[in-house]
Amino acid sequence: MDIEFAEEQQMFQKVAKDFAEREVAPLVNEAEEKEEMPIDLFRKTGELGYLCPAYPEEYGGGGMGKVGECIFYEQMGRISRGIASGLMVQAGLGTSIILKYGNEEQRQEYFIPAVKGERIAAFGLTEPNAGSDAASIETTAKKVDDNYIVNGNKIYITNGPICDFILVAAYTDKSKGSREGISVLLLEIDKQNGIPGLSIIKMKKVGNRSAATAEITFDDCVIPGKNLVGEEGKGFRYLLEGLSGGRISHSACSLGVAQAALEASLDYAKQRVQFGQPIGKFQANAFKLAGLATEIEAARWMLYRAAWLYDQGRECRKEAAMTKFLSSEAAVRAATIAMEIHGGVGYMVESPVQRYFRDAILTRTTEGTNEIQQVVIARQLGL
Repeated sequence: MDIEFAEEQQMFQKVAKDFAEREVAPLVNEAEEKEEMPIDLFRKTGELGYLCPAYPEEYGGGGMGKVGECIFYEQMGRISRGIASGLMVQAGLGTSIILKYGNEEQRQEYFIPAVKGERIAAFGLTEPNAGSDAASIETTAKKVDDNYIVNGNKIYITNGPICDFILVAAYTDKSKGSREGISVLLLEIDKQNGIPGLSIIKMKKVGNRSAATAEITFDDCVIPGKNLVGEEGKGFRYLLEGLSGGRISHSACSLGVAQAALEASLDYAKQRVQFGQPIGKFQANAFKLAGLATEIEAARWMLYRAAWLYDQGRECRKEAAMTKFLSSEAAVRAATIAMEIHGGVGYMVESPVQRYFRDAILTRTTEGTNEIQQVVIARQLGL
């Protein structure tokens, strides 16, 4: 087993880190203050092939597989978990279902422009009464002539306020249950004139503020029948297929937050002097940081092994759940320790440490709660 990145991957890691520090870091404070996603980053990362590193180069992607995607989004998460979240939707369910199951017209009109950063994607699944239990969605899409009439409510939709199109998960036949009754529809957003029956309201959040998030309501909203993605009734299967990949990518962002918090803590512990010595020399602090560094390194090994398994086409449901669970817990622990090490300084709005803390908390919830991850792991263990 090769336990090091290939030369190309090592080079990409350096390029990704430089890009994040040079192009993204200067945008973070304003994005957080205004609670707005820097939209220009979609096109900039897309032109470079960074936006969707895993997708084939012929579509505008980086051709670097899941490992390459994790390399990029670990570095992005290290600079801003919120901005990373907005961009990562493009590399995930916002586009992957179109690539795998969409027709050629949909790929040309939506998928390729999204990979290039020319159009912004969103994915509408979560609802007020359907989070971890995705099968409980209540949004419906009734076929009338050549159209679908959609009714329902989606919440916490990343990129919702800024998207050019949204993939909507809805029941096209509730009598068949989730396995055969849910479909995925593609709705193009008319930003200038709006769409009858569609309401998009921006949501305010404690963390991940630079990721634009929306509540979306459909009230007899019309989606053309030609915008059905894949087969009718197969949508839930499409969602399940994307779970492992999404959890692995999510882990990369979480790991980035953990690394940022660790780096900030180490720097401060070396500089802050109390009782005649740097606070990092006190065993209480030194042991915290030593344990945290070990946990993050272990999470990193698990992340890239899961990504490698995914790229090999091997079953990795357990490993994907494990890495999502471990990386998010490491992020929360790292951010908490960073707050403790920094004391009052970390609690100030001007400090990035408080942002790490606010952003890290959410990693336990998104892409399947950590309780759900443990259920998946337990089942894979035969329990």
